[in-house]
Amino acid sequence: MEEKKQKIILTGDRPTGRLHIGHYVGSLRRRVELQESGEFDKIFIMIADAQALTDNADNPEKVRQNIIEVALDYLSAGLDPAKSHILIQSQVAELTELTFYYMNLVTVQRLQRNPTVKQEIQMRGFNDDAAADNKAGTPVGFFCYPISQAADITAFKATTVPVGEDQEPMIEQTREIVRKFNATYGPALVEPEILLPDNAACLRLPGTDGKAKMSKSLGNCIYLSDSAEEVKAKVRGMYTDPGHLQVSDPGKVEGNPVFTYLDAFCRPEHFERFGECFHGRKSSFDFHSLEEVKAQYRAGGLGDVMIKNFLTEVLNDTLEPIRVRRKALEKDLPYVYDVLRKGTEAAREAAAATLADVKRAMRINYFDAGVLDELIKEQSERFK
Repeated sequence: MEEKKQKIILTGDRPTGRLHIGHYVGSLRRRVELQESGEFDKIFIMIADAQALTDNADNPEKVRQNIIEVALDYLSAGLDPAKSHILIQSQVAELTELTFYYMNLVTVQRLQRNPTVKQEIQMRGFNDDAAADNKAGTPVGFFCYPISQAADITAFKATTVPVGEDQEPMIEQTREIVRKFNATYGPALVEPEILLPDNAACLRLPGTDGKAKMSKSLGNCIYLSDSAEEVKAKVRGMYTDPGHLQVSDPGKVEGNPVFTYLDAFCRPEHFERFGECFHGRKSSFDFHSLEEVKAQYRAGGLGDVMIKNFLTEVLNDTLEPIRVRRKALEKDLPYVYDVLRKGTEAAREAAAATLADVKRAMRINYFDAGVLDELIKEQSERFK
């Protein structure tokens, strides 16, 4: 009888700062849903500190301090250590060895064509033309990011990788490495599938300034740990439709971050609970759905202030339980670090098993039980 194939998830984040609501709708909320679905045999959630060091090598303390920030965000958002292994990447040495072997399966030219690598290099201001200045060029470790990510995914034999759409080129590169390895050495690795958010608005949440991507480096984020007042202030200053100058003007919904956020976070019950946001001195509306709000905004007569007030209530309603759990966890840091230690130990065990399979397939497992005797016998024949 054929053994049932396990369903395994691997995903994670770089610890370069607190997680924001783009992370939440793009992947974190879905991770919790998948965790609670009971459909998966194992779930590994990685804090990718080694990858964060590829462009923060001169500031390791930043990465070190943010490990606990990300762990707190994970746990407060609902990841359960009884159901998901939360691990620290740098503490699983097998990942580095796998990366080294996979480097021989990828060309420099293929890495240069990776759209995510090109975008990230541009965003960080790396300048490869300034070859005389080491600091201006792209670090090799950063350039090899897709290979390292392939090692992370395959080490746990992940079948499913829930990420945002910007990571699609990275997952495809992993699939190429898996196919190349298995064709060259034999079927030792599992080819993963990407799992994108099912809400189109969640694929890539724009920044509060209207830029295409919410990013810590651009300072256009709303963080999961922001206070209610911080959320209110950030929403108040959000970019909307620049052509919607007067309340009576027709407004554009498409490309308007306020409506994109509502698409990602708004639920039907929010209209019953926060409908008073649309009641004012000069005009009042009784909306029962987001489509009604959009229709009125397009027609004119609905001001940005009302919509922003509603969005503030919606976001704070979502974030308040997360804030409460985070405050409690901040007072019990030994527990949080114990979660990380145990999750890392489970990850190391799984990665070690995969590395053994890889070395066996590559025939570089020289000292495994039974292999050395066979190797000595084989080589002795050569030297007779």
